[in-house]
Amino acid sequence: MDLSKIAVSINKAINTQEVAVKEKHARTCILGTHHEKGAHTFWAAVNRLPLSSNAVLCWKFCHVFHKLLRDGHPNVIKDSMRNKSDLTDMSRMWGHLSEGYGKLCSIYLKLLITKMEFHVKNPRFPGNLQMSNRQLDEAGENDVNNFFQLTVEMFDYLECELNLFLGVFSSLDMSRSVSVTAAGQCRLAPLIQVILDSSHLYDYTVKLLFKLHSCLPADTLQGHRDRFQEQFKKLKSLFYRSSNLQYFKRLIQIPQLPENPPNFLRASALSEHISPVVVIPAESSSPESEHVVETDDLVDTDIPALPPAVETKFDDLFGTSAAIDPFNFNSQNGMRKDDKDRLIEQLTREIQALKEELESFRLESGRLCQALRGRVSELEAELAEQSHLRLQAAGESEFLKAELDDLRRVREDTEKEQRSLTEIEKKAQANEQRYTKLKEKYSELVQSHADLLRKNAEVTRQMTVAQAAQDEVDAVRKEMQEKVKAAQETADWQEREQLEQLQELQRELVSSRAELDSLKTNMASSQQSSEVLGAQLAALESERAELVQSLSKVEAELAVQGEELERVQTSLATERESGVKTAEALQNQLNEKESREQALESQLVAARWSSVQAAVEEAKKIIQDSLAQMDDPAHISCTSSADYLASRCQASLDCMDRLNSAREAFLADNTGVSGLVRVVTQCGHLVGDTIVQGSATSHMVPVEQADALSESVKSCGAEALTLLGQMKQQDSLAAADNCKLKAALEAVLATAEKLRPRGLELQQGELGDLVEKEMSATSAAVESAAARIEEMLNKSRAVDTGIKMEVNERILASCTELMQAIKKLILSSKDLQRDIVESGRGAASMKEFYAKNSRWTEGLISASKAVGWGATVLVDAADLVVQGKGKFEELMVCSHEIAASTAQLVAASKVKADKDSSNLHRLQQASRGVTQATAAVVASTKSGKSQIEEKDTMDFSSMTLTQIKRQEMDAQVLVLELETRLQKERERLGELRKKHYELAGVAEGWGEGEEGTG
Repeated sequence: MDLSKIAVSINKAINTQEVAVKEKHARTCILGTHHEKGAHTFWAAVNRLPLSSNAVLCWKFCHVFHKLLRDGHPNVIKDSMRNKSDLTDMSRMWGHLSEGYGKLCSIYLKLLITKMEFHVKNPRFPGNLQMSNRQLDEAGENDVNNFFQLTVEMFDYLECELNLFLGVFSSLDMSRSVSVTAAGQCRLAPLIQVILDSSHLYDYTVKLLFKLHSCLPADTLQGHRDRFQEQFKKLKSLFYRSSNLQYFKRLIQIPQLPENPPNFLRASALSEHISPVVVIPAESSSPESEHVVETDDLVDTDIPALPPAVETKFDDLFGTSAAIDPFNFNSQNGMRKDDKDRLIEQLTREIQALKEELESFRLESGRLCQALRGRVSELEAELAEQSHLRLQAAGESEFLKAELDDLRRVREDTEKEQRSLTEIEKKAQANEQRYTKLKEKYSELVQSHADLLRKNAEVTRQMTVAQAAQDEVDAVRKEMQEKVKAAQETADWQEREQLEQLQELQRELVSSRAELDSLKTNMASSQQSSEVLGAQLAALESERAELVQSLSKVEAELAVQGEELERVQTSLATERESGVKTAEALQNQLNEKESREQALESQLVAARWSSVQAAVEEAKKIIQDSLAQMDDPAHISCTSSADYLASRCQASLDCMDRLNSAREAFLADNTGVSGLVRVVTQCGHLVGDTIVQGSATSHMVPVEQADALSESVKSCGAEALTLLGQMKQQDSLAAADNCKLKAALEAVLATAEKLRPRGLELQQGELGDLVEKEMSATSAAVESAAARIEEMLNKSRAVDTGIKMEVNERILASCTELMQAIKKLILSSKDLQRDIVESGRGAASMKEFYAKNSRWTEGLISASKAVGWGATVLVDAADLVVQGKGKFEELMVCSHEIAASTAQLVAASKVKADKDSSNLHRLQQASRGVTQATAAVVASTKSGKSQIEEKDTMDFSSMTLTQIKRQEMDAQVLVLELETRLQKERERLGELRKKHYELAGVAEGWGEGEEGTG
């Protein structure tokens, strides 16, 4: 594209006519910036214009410049910053006018300056402010401080937009249809760019405020909310007024804001937010669109219509055929020559006019071709941008695929573990079912045994009844026998009586033959009585036969009952024997199970004690190795700080209390062996670390103090070995006392407290050594923290299983990454510090440089201490979380504290560093790595917390209305109590921060600095 044509378009777009800027000229200027990749031609042409003397000219310049900042090449902003001072002076000059275009030009120039400064401070934002949510998050670098500052800058930006809006509306007479006049359109045309910017700024401000409210207290953001509500009311009113103007209705579709501003105190309100979208119709994108369409029609349709036009004009010039009839001799007289000349001149003029018109058509077509080429270039640029976005999206998709594969692998591992857990549960259920069946079988056997006992009792009772019946039968038999005997005796007696009577009768017959007649009569009577007696005897005989027959029947029944009794006794004896055998078998099984349980219990007790002995032995090896390192010549070069030694001593003393509690708990209940093993191992590590750090600290102090510290450390190691030796024996475990070890640790702690440096009491000559010591101590603390995390990770893998092991591995892995990032940061800080000292000390020594910059040195020392302390506290918090005794919130707070400490270290290092230093860039990259690692720790902690916590299901189906109302009241009371407590804790946090700032100010000498400046 020709630069001269660009300059011509710039001059045509920016003129003194009070009409809106033509879109085709503005578009040519925009394409020109993309063509030359900058705004040099634009500013070269603008600098020749009298912008300070003509307000309309300056107003149209601002409109065109605003379009270039939005849609021009990205280098337009960089090239325009060179003219920022001129624009500021021009804005101040036009600000002296209180009405007309002068005041509007001043407001517009302030807006453009603010826009340039915003994009320079935030280069991630394009000129048209179109960004995705992910790009908006990247602009703030996931730092709440950056989001806070970005929100303030957007408020200032939007405030300038609203001022221009209000200024234009206040300068127009809204009672008339000013939007259809050329002057009104000249003032309203720039508001299209303002509406486009304002819609994006409003949307981004809402999203940033929601993000800030999720990270900061609501009281801190009260000013933000008040300012947003004020701007929301203005913007809503201005959008409504603009949408009613006829000029905007055919050029732009203005969105309507919601009735009420968003409620930032409710996080779910973000889902209700709808981003305002400004729509510009393609068929009427500018006031000159109709003219462009007419020009296109002229190029397409008028050229083929030229021959008829020429013929018509030829007829008009030469007349009809009758006028030029060759046989009309009257017209060919003396006037013939003049007519020819006149006709020739007319034809020449028409030909010249047609040539000029054709040339104008060619120029117009050339301009259209140039415009189309510019549009093609713009489309090619958009295509390149879309290609870049596609490649970026492909990279993100690959990253997401990798994450998806990781998640799938994790899910497969989880499913495998779940399957193994399910199999274990099935086995446990099978064992439980087997035990239940055995228990039921045992119950059945007991029940059958009881039934047999009951049957035995019943049979015994029946035997007793049968025996009683037999006794009764015997009694009846004896009675019958007695009756028969009595009957026989009676018959015998009667027989004897009859014999006696016969003898008497014979004697009477012999003696008294004479009385034969009377005796015959007596004889007849005697015969009759004899017959009666015979009948009686026959009756007695029949009765005797019946008694014998009944006796035989009774004997037969007794025999049958005896056989039945024998059969029942036989079955009862058989059942009794089987019951006894079954009971003996069950008793044997119970005895075997009890013996097996006793054996397992003894094995379990032995295994518990062996684990305690192994832990004690491992702790002894650690302490012996630490004592051996003191005599190792390679350890002489190792150094440490008294602060870190004191922290290790304090941690060891705290662990001693936990060791005593765990020992007492183990003695009370030997099932709690895991706590004792963990505490013994931790004590071994802490005491060993104390010995090593004490030896390393002794290398940094004078000889007498070093000897005293070494003796104290060796005494501490000897007492620790003695205590562990007592704990290794089961008989002496109850008598093991750690008082001597605590006394030795307290002695080491006292020595370390004496050796701790006092920052405000140090001489300036010692600052240089102290910087190196603190940086080395911080490195050692980070190294020790990384080693402890690795040990905790191995211990967690050996002890924990399932979800707990997965959560612990994820948390400790993120902590390990954080320690590596902190280590990289400290190394980068050391390199940058070395560059600062080398570049700033000149001919002076290093100590003289530190003495000269004592405030900076003390700040660097404080920052290094904070980093080392934060790493130590993070490891302690992670250890407690892995043990199940800590809180996930402590780990997140420690992570945030480390991020703040690293930021302090970076800030202290950047104060005297060269902005182009490569070590400074590496330090900043390391700081971002620490921030990302901190975020990873917080994310893994939150994920682990949500994975471990049990989710209680709220089931209110069985509750009555009164119970639900009671529960609702209790919940409201609890909510009010928690809100009151939260408010008090926030106030307490604010007071703690104030006191922290005061103490930090005293320690860093802020008050002295202010007095010095005053």
